Amino acid sequence: MLPTTTTYSPQSAGNGSLSSRDAARHTAGAKRYKYLRRLLHVRQMDFEFAAWQMLYLFTSPQRVYRNFHYRKQTKDQWARDDPAFLVLLSIWLCVSTVGFGVVLDMGLVEMLKLLLWVVFIDCIGVGLLISTLMWVITNKYLMKHPSKDYDVEWGYAFDVHLNAFYPLLVILHFFQLFFINHIVVINSDWFLGYFVGNTLWLIAIGYYIYITFLGYSALPFLRNTVVLLYPFALLALLYLLSLGLGWNFTRGLCWFYKYRVQ
Repeated sequence: MLPTTTTYSPQSAGNGSLSSRDAARHTAGAKRYKYLRRLLHVRQMDFEFAAWQMLYLFTSPQRVYRNFHYRKQTKDQWARDDPAFLVLLSIWLCVSTVGFGVVLDMGLVEMLKLLLWVVFIDCIGVGLLISTLMWVITNKYLMKHPSKDYDVEWGYAFDVHLNAFYPLLVILHFFQLFFINHIVVINSDWFLGYFVGNTLWLIAIGYYIYITFLGYSALPFLRNTVVLLYPFALLALLYLLSLGLGWNFTRGLCWFYKYRVQ
């Protein structure tokens, strides 16, 4: 079970309602300010807990979202209030990107360019776009009973994306590195190469879809979240087509990374 910390509930003991002062502390702006402020105070971040979450995202992602339920009960918000997970994810991203640069024989300047592209475009830019899109879709189409009292927090949508992005990052940006030029050379035209490479892509994107589904199905006020699993059908079809037509996704990624830094 994930470690937890006992936290005072903002609800008053008398009638369960928030006082005006507590209500102000639970506005979106106040939560965002608290989250960003903790980025500057490393000692206030719980890196051990964030590391446990990263482990469970591979072995039992349902446990991670059970902790989100606990946070809602104790802190009146679904989204994380501790940026430790984001910091560890950023470290993973930087290290794995440098590893990709080494495998692709990039120079120092090229590696720095790749790092900036991956961090600010692939991770932050695409992450903000996907999170906003899912935030709009879930609030507009998947609510059981549209109400001002219940809504999907944008911060929670971003957390779901980060949770789903982490296994994808480890598989495609770290584990795959050992196969690009060694063991099974997946950056090649032979069948075994693109079979192994495309299978890693299948697993990574499958993880992303499944963990995204778990994130939104954990919210009791959403309905029909099973539709978030429908992309699995398209993913399976694309995988079979890639094997039949000889598409090599990893080779395309390597070419794209090299093209970016030219």
